[in-house]
Amino acid sequence: MLKKALLAAVALGVVASSAMAQDVKVLRIGLDGSENEADQIRNTQCVADGLKAATGVPEVQIFPSPDYNGVIQGLLGGTIDIASMGASSYAAIAIKDPNAVDPILTYTQSDGSSGYYSIMVARKDSGIKTLADLKGKKLGFADPDSTSGYLVPNVALPKEIGASVKDYFSETGFGGGHENLVLAVLDKKFDAGTTFGSGVGKWEEGYTGGNLHQMVNKGILDMDDIVEVWKSPLIPNGPLMVSNKLPQEMRDKVEAFFLELPKKDHDCFKAYTQGDNKEYIKVDPSFYQTIIDARKSVIGG
Repeated sequence: MLKKALLAAVALGVVASSAMAQDVKVLRIGLDGSENEADQIRNTQCVADGLKAATGVPEVQIFPSPDYNGVIQGLLGGTIDIASMGASSYAAIAIKDPNAVDPILTYTQSDGSSGYYSIMVARKDSGIKTLADLKGKKLGFADPDSTSGYLVPNVALPKEIGASVKDYFSETGFGGGHENLVLAVLDKKFDAGTTFGSGVGKWEEGYTGGNLHQMVNKGILDMDDIVEVWKSPLIPNGPLMVSNKLPQEMRDKVEAFFLELPKKDHDCFKAYTQGDNKEYIKVDPSFYQTIIDARKSVIGG
């Protein structure tokens, strides 16, 4: 009798779990505004369509935000279910509520590495070639919640310039996302600015992945117009995050879909991850602990 009761309880649990997964009527994907909104939506539509088929939910919605914080707050509040962002954005969530989301996957570059770089660029015609040339000049950052566009430069630069960012540069500001930041450098609003790239591949192609690569592909950046002034230490690729407010069965279906995406639709995978990338690999919070610690030290809780 006890064995039958236990089996019945397990069966009821499976039914309840399936029912909970079926109760999910919509999945919401957040976009962080790191590039042009129309481009981000277009690059994500194939993911939305694939997720709908893979999970059986009636609807998958795409929610673009003008900045990183909009998606961070959506993940914290449960109004966004899925987002792929930089490690500093995940750190912001983990510091506020470590149980809000799980970082489940990250992507690998074409060479198999799971990291990228903060890259500081300046206009080639400015004559700026080194960090020493930038002393007393104006530096632009991408977004206050960007890993490569703000956090890592503020951690790594003082060690190389022998001063705080505030004291070394005459002024700092934000470009409003990576794409806009590079355009602002080209428009001479900043003498240099921090964006990101794989650091792998050809310079003239903007490397194999990242913002510079995306801008070259869209025809809005000629790499011959800029120079690389500084490159950071390797940064762990940002996570694909899933809200823990979703039932476990649904989270498992989402993870399975993304793990298979590079094999089933590599063009969609490359578009969504912004580069000629290879595959998704599993990660957990420990993969980003150094970034969490860095964010606490630079930005605080």
